[in-house]
Amino acid sequence: QVQLVESGGGLVQAGGSLILSCAASGGTFSNYAMGWFRQAPAKEREFVVAINWSGSSTYSTNSIKDLFTISRDNDKNTVYLQMNSLNPEDTAVYYCPEARVEYHRPSYCNNSYPYNYWGQGTQVTVSS
Repeated sequence: QVQLVESGGGLVQAGGSLILSCAASGGTFSNYAMGWFRQAPAKEREFVVAINWSGSSTYSTNSIKDLFTISRDNDKNTVYLQMNSLNPEDTAVYYCPEARVEYHRPSYCNNSYPYNYWGQGTQVTVSS
């Protein structure tokens, strides 16, 4: 059974940065695309960014393309989300799901359907 554990969230001031981590266990991490999603209070969960199995290809929404960066270290079974220039609208619980093996292109992974496993999430709060 795959387990995903997100960490690195916390309280940060507007304009600040955070690096989220997601540690995977129980599977062959390097076989799968990974994503980051977020869910703000009273809002639906939304896609943020995805990365292919090797880290050579990513896909993100236009709104965060130049602000958030996804990366992965397959030797450490970990995916990261570097978030810069945070603003209060980025306040949410952030999740890092693992995609099913047939969804290898990050551009195909911009909704919940391709993902099999989800972590518990990590809270990010941005104060104004």
